[in-house]
Amino acid sequence: MTEILGADAMGSASATRTPGQLESALEAHRRELTGYCYRMLGSAFEADDAVQETLLRAWRGIGGFKGDASLRSWLYRIATNVCLDMLDGRRRRARPMDLERASVRPSGPGEPLPSDTWVEPIPDSSVVGQGADPADLTVERETIRLAFVAALQHLPPRQRAVLILREVLRWKADEVAGLLDTSIASVNSALQRARATMAARHATDGDLFAPMDEQQQALLRRFVDAFERYDLDLLTSLLHEDAVQSMPPYSLWLRGPDEVRAWWLGPGIGCRGSRLLATAANGTPAFGQYKPGDTPGTLEPWALHALDVVDDRIAAINTFLDTERLFPLFGLPPGLKV
Repeated sequence: MTEILGADAMGSASATRTPGQLESALEAHRRELTGYCYRMLGSAFEADDAVQETLLRAWRGIGGFKGDASLRSWLYRIATNVCLDMLDGRRRRARPMDLERASVRPSGPGEPLPSDTWVEPIPDSSVVGQGADPADLTVERETIRLAFVAALQHLPPRQRAVLILREVLRWKADEVAGLLDTSIASVNSALQRARATMAARHATDGDLFAPMDEQQQALLRRFVDAFERYDLDLLTSLLHEDAVQSMPPYSLWLRGPDEVRAWWLGPGIGCRGSRLLATAANGTPAFGQYKPGDTPGTLEPWALHALDVVDDRIAAINTFLDTERLFPLFGLPPGLKV
């Protein structure tokens, strides 16, 4: 993978900086730290908490920063410790496909599970750089996609940190060893084990959504048109034959166009008459869904759909129903008028 994040433009911290200059120096790293913490934790909300704690610790401890390392490296050391503390004793986050087999013609979604069960989506705007090299952007998007982040959760926390730092951020082995206070041999061993786990889970397989690809843009337009007209014949014709749909906070998930179609015509029929608003999540196209509300002439938030697109077909519809938290995070309005 090519390097995602450029060299530390801020250099080492200086005791002569004003509070405003110091705040700007720290804030300049927020986006990349958010991406790192999200990959570690699997939650946009926990990543934000981790970054806030990282910057707070950095602010409080700046007097002890001697400038032996770059400010960026120092912040990553703090962020890693924050994430490892947060992960201590916690169960790993997952996707529905990690928990049980695909459902067959279910009559309903079942019982919801707690929010900390799931790998949660994150807005591209929080973690993907603007104006970066196209190759770097490709790696950024690849390594925040839901399947990749879910696979990361199968790694022990320190292995997870090693893989992200070495494979995603392109740190050298001696730099990672220094950050984790361990040996280069231990870093290389952890990286080898982490690579094997990720390969076993096919975390590096698949093609990425190319936002400038006209064929894929046309596919998304057909998806929106089919969904809003509730033309399920057209909608399911856009799916891969083994496409999946999942619906956190429920463990239920579906495989194949026939099962997806049966769901939308059965338990999901209340979505008829919905509208979709475009956004972007986890390096992929996404849509906020608004379905008819109780008040005539209104549409209420119902779901965030993050789509995996492979070979000009939709390979997955990752549907998240926690709109009370997710719609504000993605900047989506609290309701629409018909």
